[in-house]
Amino acid sequence: MIPFVVRKAKPEDLNAIADLYRIVARQGGGIARGESEITETYVRNFTEKAQQNGFQVVCCDENKALIGELHCYPPEPRAFAHVLGELTVVVAPGFQGQGIGKKMFQTLLDLVQHERPGTLRVELITRESNKKAIKLYQSLGFVIEGRLEKRILGADGRLEADIPMAWFNPDIRS
Repeated sequence: MIPFVVRKAKPEDLNAIADLYRIVARQGGGIARGESEITETYVRNFTEKAQQNGFQVVCCDENKALIGELHCYPPEPRAFAHVLGELTVVVAPGFQGQGIGKKMFQTLLDLVQHERPGTLRVELITRESNKKAIKLYQSLGFVIEGRLEKRILGADGRLEADIPMAWFNPDIRS
């Protein structure tokens, strides 16, 4: 297992985050966007939203190279102020399966409980073929909330279901 550090993202991480997203998109099967869709505007947009009103954490290796990123923020209508969504997580291909995603999620959920105690739920959507991710999310306390049939078009042209999942803050009774 490689040594790594998870920390809150900083504005100066923007270019490294964009590079990481392009690498992950090139691999296929992880994030929904293709490499050509990873623009500076796209990365700047989610980074600003996450840093202003949500959370963005990154993982760096022992050389301080960025090898993972996770962000989420609330949907815009105030009626959803208790929700963090738009969640995306990426880990560099050579570092997947080493606990980096899990550590970033644990950091996120800890931040939610300590810095945003009014947040009841954290939600995400993953494709049905991503069995390892579903298992990881369930191990962290996320529950499957349904199935969105034929929602995502894979690079191979096949349609598959998206699986919405949510984690509920155990400190809040609703």
